[in-house]
Amino acid sequence: MAYHRLDRLLGWNLRQFRIRAKLTQADLGEAIGVTCQQIQKYESGANRISAVRLFMASKVLQVPIEVFYEETRAVSS
Repeated sequence: MAYHRLDRLLGWNLRQFRIRAKLTQADLGEAIGVTCQQIQKYESGANRISAVRLFMASKVLQVPIEVFYEETRAVSS
């Protein structure tokens, strides 16, 4: 299955906010209940992040969930 551009964009945004919060992949993974390897997969777009995990990440990173979707208007299906 080909990765959707939106999955990659969400993952890229997740990575940017994680770095800005000065958290490691392991830190974020522990906080939302997944492994650091899973965070790597989310950030690369290899795995799709669920709405629940994205919501949890937004709380840990202290950003509104909407910020993960910035620039998605340009992404077509």
